Amino acid sequence: MNDFPPGVVVTAAAIQLDTEIGNIKKNLESCLFLAEAAVEAGATWIGLPEFFNSGISWDPSLVDAIEFENGQSAQFMQGFSKKHSVVIGGSFLCRVPEGGVRNRYLCFSNGRLIGKHDKDIPTMWESSFYESADKNDLGIIGDVGGVRIGSAVCWEFMRTNTSRRMKNQVDIVMGGSHWWSMPLNWPNWLVGKAEEINSNNLIKSVQETARLIGAPIIHASHCNRFSCKLPITSFMKYHGVLEGHTAILDADGEILAHRTKDEGEGFVIATISLGNVKSTRSIPERFWLRKRTVLGAASWYLYGAIGSFWYKKNVRNLL
Repeated sequence: MNDFPPGVVVTAAAIQLDTEIGNIKKNLESCLFLAEAAVEAGATWIGLPEFFNSGISWDPSLVDAIEFENGQSAQFMQGFSKKHSVVIGGSFLCRVPEGGVRNRYLCFSNGRLIGKHDKDIPTMWESSFYESADKNDLGIIGDVGGVRIGSAVCWEFMRTNTSRRMKNQVDIVMGGSHWWSMPLNWPNWLVGKAEEINSNNLIKSVQETARLIGAPIIHASHCNRFSCKLPITSFMKYHGVLEGHTAILDADGEILAHRTKDEGEGFVIATISLGNVKSTRSIPERFWLRKRTVLGAASWYLYGAIGSFWYKKNVRNLL
């Protein structure tokens, strides 16, 4: 049972970044500018995207972007939350005391660390820079004044276990994505339809997760274009764009505010009601919430395996 009145309303904002991959200084400056604008607009809960400080691609120099939990990106969130008396959260590459690197989502309120969540499984080349979360990480990170907070990032929204872990256990989900497009430099006959499905999967998976869990979602994202080589097959290049779909959704999965990638950097803001929805929906008995494309599935396994090998050799035990 909630220990706060049903239907309490908060004003939430989600940030959409035009990220420069690997440029922590520039990206944090953008986060500060947009988060302050959101506060001026009335937001008291603010979501930053996955990898808000660095972005991610297949770029070995991103090893230098890995921070500790008390590094500059965490300090930015902590200081901002204290200065403005707000709740703020986001994820970044974080070297953890138990060993290795995680994609760690931290949430702060009034300068206090509320809790943390590590992404369950790296996506494709992400596996070059961090490893899977501990199996006991349920994504339930703590509470603020009795408001129970959950967290999920990117392709966690595509996996049914995310909803299974948090169904009726949280009052709000804070999360974000760094969800890239199909290669836009490949022939349209090969990737055109797949890209349509890919972009649609992002926003639809967030909507479906909200309905299954029974909680509103603050979903932050990125909108920048980027290029990189592909692991091992370095003669091939990827040119693509981050999919945007920054949004605030209610517990029924209805979109209250939305920003497309074509609208560029900015934020969305909406009021959301907490604690008055109980989900009775059945969670599908399968691993993936939505169908992936053949190209997406193949890339998941190929580059995930290649990246994991590179991570163990070049990142995990690096100090």
